[in-house]
Amino acid sequence: MSSVTAPCGRAAWRCRIAPVFLVLLISVATLAAQTTKPAPAPKQAPSPPKQGPAGAKPSPTANDKVAERADLPSARSIIDRYVKAIGGRAAILAHTSSHASGTITMSGAEITGMLDTYNAKPDKSVQKIDLGGIGVVYEAFDGVHGWSLSPITGPMLTQGKELEEKKFDADFYSDLHEEGRYTSMKTVEKTTFEGRPCYKVSLVRKEGGEDVEFYDVETGLRAGATLTRESQMGPVTITQVHSDYKKFGDLLVATTMKQTAMGVEQLLKITSIEFDTVAPSIFEPPAPIKALIK
Repeated sequence: MSSVTAPCGRAAWRCRIAPVFLVLLISVATLAAQTTKPAPAPKQAPSPPKQGPAGAKPSPTANDKVAERADLPSARSIIDRYVKAIGGRAAILAHTSSHASGTITMSGAEITGMLDTYNAKPDKSVQKIDLGGIGVVYEAFDGVHGWSLSPITGPMLTQGKELEEKKFDADFYSDLHEEGRYTSMKTVEKTTFEGRPCYKVSLVRKEGGEDVEFYDVETGLRAGATLTRESQMGPVTITQVHSDYKKFGDLLVATTMKQTAMGVEQLLKITSIEFDTVAPSIFEPPAPIKALIK
């Protein structure tokens, strides 16, 4: 058993936080709709499609079966380098559960809260955000059911594609990027992300959809990602920036993550984490959720 009481965070928390960001956006949007009538958006003429240079080929999409460029390292080698940089496969597999605590701030909305995330292998996850005057928001996957609970939206079960994505994101060992999770993994290009030279890696998930991750060319660490996830408000694209990597024990982890979606920026900072101390009961759905499960 190991614990962390200094600023840190397990690298895999970046995917597990994405659903929390969405349910929090929904709660805030619902609250705003109850108190403010938005002005109608001005009509705009559709922009003409951008034209590339004559003879240029369109950029590959998630459905294209294209090979990785020979002048770039393979996606697998980039990910393996990342796994080694943060401590190695054995160090990642050494833990079976984690409890991280920290803070969350939504810029522009004047909303701050305390964040707790609980995760356990193989794919259990509970995120809790205490928003003070608004209340406590929960988002979870117990290995079978996905659910959320908010004082604004009430109890809700996750269905369809949202449920598939929630299961995917809850994988406790997602940092390993096991190939069975993807139908395609390829290095798209060497580019600049947040001012740093990075490799852009495309990961097409087995259930459909593409995740794009950026890895620092110099350090091999993950610099960020672009993810699209389903929600009650439709598909939402989230851009994440990872920073402040610090060593704790045998793992190097990103302690800060900035997320942007729907024009809202969210800053997450992990202040403590404990490994292998999470009780199984933490993933038990509360009574309002059990009442919805048939």
